[in-house]
Amino acid sequence: MLKAISRIFKIISMLFFLYLFLVSISLMSHAFKGFGHGFAERLITTTSNPFVGLFIGILATSIIQSSSTTTSMVVAFVAAGTLSVRNAIPIVMGANIGTTVTNTLVALGHITRKEEFKRAFSGSTIHDLFNLFTVAILFPIEMMTRYLERTGTFLSSLFLDMGGVRFTNPIKIVVKPAVDLIYGVLRRSIFVSEGLLNTIILAVSVALLFISLYKIVQIMRMLVIKRADIVFDKVIRKNALLSMIMGMLFTAIVQSSSITTSILVPLVAAGVLEIEHSFPIVLGANVGTTVTAILASLTGNIAGITVAFVHLIFNVTGILIIYPFKQLRAIPLKVARFIAEICAKRRILAFVYVIGLFYMLPLILIFLSKYFR
Repeated sequence: MLKAISRIFKIISMLFFLYLFLVSISLMSHAFKGFGHGFAERLITTTSNPFVGLFIGILATSIIQSSSTTTSMVVAFVAAGTLSVRNAIPIVMGANIGTTVTNTLVALGHITRKEEFKRAFSGSTIHDLFNLFTVAILFPIEMMTRYLERTGTFLSSLFLDMGGVRFTNPIKIVVKPAVDLIYGVLRRSIFVSEGLLNTIILAVSVALLFISLYKIVQIMRMLVIKRADIVFDKVIRKNALLSMIMGMLFTAIVQSSSITTSILVPLVAAGVLEIEHSFPIVLGANVGTTVTAILASLTGNIAGITVAFVHLIFNVTGILIIYPFKQLRAIPLKVARFIAEICAKRRILAFVYVIGLFYMLPLILIFLSKYFR
């Protein structure tokens, strides 16, 4: 009886801290959007250089922490004639890299526990590396052949005038009351500028992230590791395609690859899941995040629909090129473990990695391109 009560209490605690984790991610996203939404819009509409467009996509998405938001803005600008399809494609590629910043930031929540952090960081950087490798392969191919543009245009012509579909995000509905409450309390009790309020919100979100991650991993080890092993043995570890489909469907439902990949990080950190088995779920999330944008764009003009399809084709092509071949898919796995090993030994390098890859490098290259133009 006591054992059953203890188990129920652990399950309730697990659900509470998972909710807290999702609230922290939502708060963090809101804070970053508050800092840089206008800046991101100005960035996106000020380039005709494909190489610079790639880094604009990385920076804009890293700032607002949502490839869906970046892609939606790009689709809107293309539909309005402010941005050409050709110039939009590198930005969409960059958005795919920038969106991985969220789960990498989540991995930093484990930084005080070395072995746990090493697993978490390898679990998060696998997403960064796969998308980087896909861009490294497809960016030059696109510049030479216009493969994505031509295929996207063809597919969009088939689906034009079908009528769009709008989805409701269940995660957003669930966490919105808590996010609104925290925002409302802080706004009413602290009379500061919008910029400073967003800074405070960011600090609160980071604190909630650290607390929730610590408790999730702690409870998970006590509660689910044995049972999870049985489930993973039967499903995830034996069927990569099913794992991809699960990742795709879950991401299409919650409308955020960041949520899917961020939930995987504590599972990897706790040792419940190896990165070889989280990898196909991440790839499915890459595809799932494009589904709602395509369905929603079907009411627009052909140029906007083309950009939405380009995002899908980019992700599917990356999977088809890399994942079926053992030697190729081993590269991001090995590099992820190598980076995690180094960052676990000198944890300051994890911050250098995040700030350098997602913010400083794109910012410097964009600035240099504008300065020497």
